[in-house]
Amino acid sequence: MSSAPENPPADKAAYTHETVFKTRWKDNDVYGHVNNADYYGYFDTVINEMLISEGGLDIHNGETIGLCAESHCKFLGPLSFPGSVDAFLRVAQLGSSSVRYELALFDGETGEPAAVGWFVHVFVDAQTRRPSEITDQMRALFERLQVA
Repeated sequence: MSSAPENPPADKAAYTHETVFKTRWKDNDVYGHVNNADYYGYFDTVINEMLISEGGLDIHNGETIGLCAESHCKFLGPLSFPGSVDAFLRVAQLGSSSVRYELALFDGETGEPAAVGWFVHVFVDAQTRRPSEITDQMRALFERLQVA
């Protein structure tokens, strides 16, 4: 029986990429904090913003796209609006057509950890949806962000 990977650390120093963004009014739920589903959206936003700005991902006309094959989030504390999120990312595993990111979210005001998790992208041909080699530009980015 295989076991799930351990949760990534809730330690900012363990990560190689940082993004800071503001929470939005619509993120809060009726309980006055960011809804759990939005944490996954934050993960997705951090990853794709990085892929577009640094990895050469063309979401409109590119030949290759990344599809989420697996994701996980362990909630550690609340986030709310108004507020900010310090989001951290690193690459834990890198294959020929897939990458496993590990992420951590922190409350931007208090510095307290809010969540840790992982997200697996499989890169595929945009038309056929068959696995596609990670581009050289993306691979260089992933290697720079990979942890030992």
